[in-house]
Amino acid sequence: MKYSVLLTSLLALTLTACSVQQELKNEVVKAETSNVSASNKFKKPNIVFIAIDDMNDWVGYMGGHPQAMTPNMDKLANEGVAFMNAHSVAPGCSPSRNALLYGIEPYHSGLYPFYEFDLHKQLKQKYTSLPILLKSNGYNTYGAGKIHHGKEYGETEWTDYLDADHQPKAFAKDKGFSTNKKNSFRPTTNPYEEMFDHQVASYGINVIKNKQKNDKPYFAAIGLVKPHLPFDCPVEFYDALPENITPPALLESDLNDIGKEGNSMRRAGDDKRFTAKNQWGDVRKAYLSCIAWADYNVGRILDAVENSPEADNTVVILWSDHGFHLGEKKSFKKFTLWEEANRVPFIIHDRREKETEQGRKVTQAVTLINVYRTLAEMAGIKAPDYVDGNSLVPQLLNQSSPVLAPAIASWGRGNYAVRTENWRFIQYFDGDQELYNHQNDNNEWHNLAKLPEYKAKVEELSALLPKNEAPTVEEYISQWSVFGADKARLKNDSAKQSKKQNKKTKKNKKNKVQ
Repeated sequence: MKYSVLLTSLLALTLTACSVQQELKNEVVKAETSNVSASNKFKKPNIVFIAIDDMNDWVGYMGGHPQAMTPNMDKLANEGVAFMNAHSVAPGCSPSRNALLYGIEPYHSGLYPFYEFDLHKQLKQKYTSLPILLKSNGYNTYGAGKIHHGKEYGETEWTDYLDADHQPKAFAKDKGFSTNKKNSFRPTTNPYEEMFDHQVASYGINVIKNKQKNDKPYFAAIGLVKPHLPFDCPVEFYDALPENITPPALLESDLNDIGKEGNSMRRAGDDKRFTAKNQWGDVRKAYLSCIAWADYNVGRILDAVENSPEADNTVVILWSDHGFHLGEKKSFKKFTLWEEANRVPFIIHDRREKETEQGRKVTQAVTLINVYRTLAEMAGIKAPDYVDGNSLVPQLLNQSSPVLAPAIASWGRGNYAVRTENWRFIQYFDGDQELYNHQNDNNEWHNLAKLPEYKAKVEELSALLPKNEAPTVEEYISQWSVFGADKARLKNDSAKQSKKQNKKTKKNKKNKVQ
């Protein structure tokens, strides 16, 4: 009997031990599974970074022009998150790209206008560019085309960089016109492979296709230059558009309520010439054809991503550095604080996210200053403390999540635009103000700033302006692009310097003669 009891007790202990052992084993398996899941979740994604030059809202999904031909960008917008109210940090290539790639607002850096390319040497001593951040945190970084404003192809930032060829262009006969090499609005007949953007896109495609499983994640920065001037692209895209291009809505008295500084930013001479010679139709057709050409190359890149081995671990981001005027406000090009020079395509598609809804849109106002922190968070990297803006990851997950900072653009020290979901407010350095209600005035024809019933709105938006301004960085400055509080002084300093240089030159010539 005692033996039986003892045997029963031993059996119970054995079963208990086995049970405990199994539970411990299960916990280990669960922990390992959890670690694998966490490892997959935080695996650094590949990043396809499509930068487009001078593209405004004449894109299908943005509704900027009824004749836009952009099926590939429209598809990307539908699959990813489209920021419908996205704006540049500054309406010019140099300040916009400096802000985005170094992660700092012009009013904090002092980089308001354009600069010569040598400026980047000193910027890299002070700031951490986005490519450097990614490269120093486990990424292979590849670039092609126009990423920085200027040729910045060094090994500090890039694992490899394509300096694409600019082949001589052959133009279709009796189509479009040109006034000089830059102001050209003509379709080309070159093979696609000779075109700059085709080479740039092909380089990016090779990076995407050749990624091996055990390679580091890649950052593929693909900089398409069209629709930047000259508006030259393959004739097939030009011919695909109708002969008569719908002009933007215009109002003859549009500029009557605009002050001196705002008017000084316009490229009025171009508007007068195109109007007098009845050339606006050709200009707009050439611009739309260049957008279609850019979209074609975007499509090639997206197809490569779709068919790549790591398609499901890739983030695609597409943006344009600023907008472009094509007659609105009687202006051509960019360089103003109005909507058309600042609103841009901006799409993020995180292909790691599955079973997401189609057609996700953020209607809150954002600027491209948020790109740096957004990509850093998506890559699991801490951004430097100085970096401005906020991560837009919350908006990628929930499009109604509040954006934490106002959307501010600058063009010269003291000149700022604040954009909210429904309003644009502009404050110039000389005190002039403009206020537009986009709920009923998308064309920004009616400046409400001086009307007493909008005083509270002006005060509300004024409170969002920068409280402190960095002084303008003057080394390597491009004098033609200076606006705002420093324009008169720097122009005067430049004139004095030029006068001094002329005297020195004359004196040297005189000494040589003697």
